[in-house]
Order: sequence, then structure tokens, then C-alpha cells
Amino acid sequence: MEILVAIVRFLVDEIFSKPYYLVGLMTAIGLIALGRPISQILGGTIKATMGFLILVVGAVTVINALDPLGKLILGATGVRGVVPTNEAIVALAQKEYGALTATMMFLGFLASLIIARVTNLRYVFLTGHHIFYMATMLAVILVTAGITGAAAIVIGAILLGTIMVVMPAFAQPWMRAVTGGEKIAMGHFGSFGYIAAGVAGQLVARLAGGKTKSTEEIEFPAGLRFLREPMVGTAVAMFIIYLIFAIWYAARVGPAEAVKGVGLPEGTTLASYLMAQVLNALNFGVGVAVILLGVRTIIGEVVPAFAGIAERIVPGALPALDCPVSFPYAPNAVLIGFLASVVGGLVSLGVIALINPVLGLALILPGMVPHFFTGGTAGVFGNATGGRWGAVLGGFVNGVLITFLPAFLLQVLGALGFANTTFGDADFAWYGIVVGNVARLGGTVGGAIGVLVVAALLIAFASWFQSRYVERGWVPGQGFAGQPASGE
Repeated sequence: MEILVAIVRFLVDEIFSKPYYLVGLMTAIGLIALGRPISQILGGTIKATMGFLILVVGAVTVINALDPLGKLILGATGVRGVVPTNEAIVALAQKEYGALTATMMFLGFLASLIIARVTNLRYVFLTGHHIFYMATMLAVILVTAGITGAAAIVIGAILLGTIMVVMPAFAQPWMRAVTGGEKIAMGHFGSFGYIAAGVAGQLVARLAGGKTKSTEEIEFPAGLRFLREPMVGTAVAMFIIYLIFAIWYAARVGPAEAVKGVGLPEGTTLASYLMAQVLNALNFGVGVAVILLGVRTIIGEVVPAFAGIAERIVPGALPALDCPVSFPYAPNAVLIGFLASVVGGLVSLGVIALINPVLGLALILPGMVPHFFTGGTAGVFGNATGGRWGAVLGGFVNGVLITFLPAFLLQVLGALGFANTTFGDADFAWYGIVVGNVARLGGTVGGAIGVLVVAALLIAFASWFQSRYVERGWVPGQGFAGQPASGE
């Protein structure tokens, strides 16, 4: 038994929780199923793994550049509260819930493959770190509701496997609008925000009497055409944002305090403080460029390899990949969506501050990492259905969702809800709120039955949605395949 537990822990800790190995493993399985020679299997597996590592390098670069921006915004505005950060809340939970999370994650991945095999929800969720985060949240919620031991493991695995296949299905029509029909799906637990952004884009298009111009068609004056290069345009835009908040922060508290607030050495001059923000903006642009390269590398290897999985293991399966997979389709929309999401978060923060005496909600501050990755993706989805104004509104709506929903999620996280952070993406919030509240109904047995009913209803609804919309080729704003848009 100890050997079996050790094997499961190794697979969870060293394979399934590391998305680059998980993507490489799935690529290898697909190429093996296709009967490719060993040289192609090794080459494709290594290239797919390296593609994800390239993406990770870009993401780390972006995150490192965003950390001081968050400090600048909070320092300039003087607001204090809870900053949603998935990595932080998961790290806090591991001491008490680590073993349960590991087992649930392994069995949940198997459950997702079984559900994909026996239903028409043919999606394989490959974003390993998000599987880990969702497993952690479900472990915390179930234990807080009194569901423990083997029951928590089995029920948690079913809940995890369910969300891993239903959300890619719900997001697929909008993902199809983004990619132009490329055979990939969205495998990120911010999908509720992306769907909302796509719907917002559709509303914009309808109000405008048709789809507005894409963010990628923005016309620059002759002297500013260098901004059409995504890497350059991103760096310049962020350079302006960094300097605005850096100057605001220094003016509010004084240069010496501002230098200390962003973590620079004591005695750093005002000029060096400002030039540090210039470097952060440039690093941000570099990080986005590296992410785009990593995504292109992954797609080039994973999509062909998945033909093998689709044919042999899960017929018709699509790989559900991390949200940056959408970035190359509209790089300008990524930046627009990010900035609009931050604005939506700040506006929502103000609203929560006003209603706080009535509802007693925590103040959810804009975390730059969730706003960049989910807001940027929401901008891409909004742009796909409503052009540049769809990107703006889509990003804003996402910002509202990832501010209000985490505030309500805190109420079902038990003792972990008192931490100074929480889960930051939309699907963690809505799913956690639903599961957490249902799990508390009717005692332990009633709660366990209730959350299993939730899982069954989600699978049934997603299966109907897959048959009614995805399989019939519906694209938001364009109608069903072979039919005019009015056929929606």
C-alpha cells in the first residue's frame, strides 16, 4: 500500500502538477497511438515540453514585472484589502490539505478522462497547475463542510473531473470564434469570465449594427506605426502605465517611501526609481513576446499528436490548453483586455467599499497576475465577437467578475477564508460558491448527495450544450454552420 501511495504521490507531485511534463506526456501518448517512430515520439515530446517551458519563462517574466505595478497601484491609491493570488492561497492550504489534494488531483484527472470517454464532452484538460489549484479548493471546501476521508476523496475527484470537461465545452463556441475553428479548446479556470466577455462582445456588435473593427486593425499614424509590432506596442503602453502610477505614488507618500514600497534599496534616487519602472515595462513586453513563442511551439506539437488520442483513447478529443494559447490570435486585445479588467476591478472595489457595511464583504484588490492573464484572454474573446469595443467591455466585465465573486467565495473557505488572499479566477469562485453552499445543506450525507447532484446536472447541461451548439458548429455572432447568424 505504501508503494502505491508513493507512486501516486510521485505522479501527482512530479508529473500532473507540472503542466510542461503533462503536456509532454500527452504528446507522447498521442504520437504512440499514431504509431510514429521512436525518433518522432522523442522529438515531438521534447519540443512540446520545451514549448511549455518557454511559455513558463515568459509568464514568470510577466509576473515579476507585474509585482511592482501592483505595489505602485496600491501605494498610489492607499487602499488595503485581500489580493487574490492562486499560488499564495494554495501554498497556505498545503500543510493541512496536501495529502487530500494530491490524491484528489490524481483521481480527478482519471475521472475527467472517464467522463470524456463515456459522454460527448471530448476534452482533455492539460493545464496541470489549474487542476492542482482546483483540487486544493475543493479539498478545503469539502472538509470545511464536514465531508472527510474516503468520501472527500471520491466526491472531490468527481467534482474535479466534472469541471475539467464541462468548462471547455461551455467555452468552445467562443474559443472557435477566437481561433477560426482550430482544433483546440480552453483549459483554464477563468472560462466563465471569457464566456461573459464573448457575450459582452456580441452585445457590442449588436448595438453597433455589426461587428466593430478588430483590435488588430487599429490604424496608427505614420510616425507611430512601430507600435503595430505587439512586443513594442505592449512595452510602450505599459511604460506609460508604470510611470503614471510611479509618479502618483511618489507624489502621495514621498520619493523615499515610494522607493521602499516597491522593494528598491534604501537610498535609491528618484531617477533610478523611475528608470526601474521603465525596465519593468520593457521586461513585461519581453515576457509577452516569449509567451507567444511558447504558445506557437506547443500548438505545433500538441494538436497533431492529439489526433492519436482522439482516435484511440478518447475519440474526438480536443486538447484544453492554458489561457495564453489565445494570445497569438489578437495580441493587441490582450493588452486592452488587461487594462480594461484592472479598471473593472477598481470600479468594483469602489462599489464593494460602498455596500460593505450591508453585506460585510472583504475588499478585493486588483491582483495584477489574474487581471493580466484572465483580463487579457477576456479581451481576446470580446474582440472575437465585438471587435475593439468588445475587447474593452469584455475585459471590464471580467474585472468585475474576478472582484465580486472572490469576495463571496471567502465565505465558504472556512478558516482559510481569513487569509489575506484567495483564489483569483472566475471558475474557482463560482464553482466554489455553489459547491460550498450545497455541501452545507442537510448535514454531511445531504451535502455529499447534493454536490454529486450538482456534478450530474453540470454534465447533463454541458452534454446538451455540446450537442445543441458545439457539434452543430455554432459560432457566436455567425450562427450555425451553413446557416446565417439569424439562425442562432
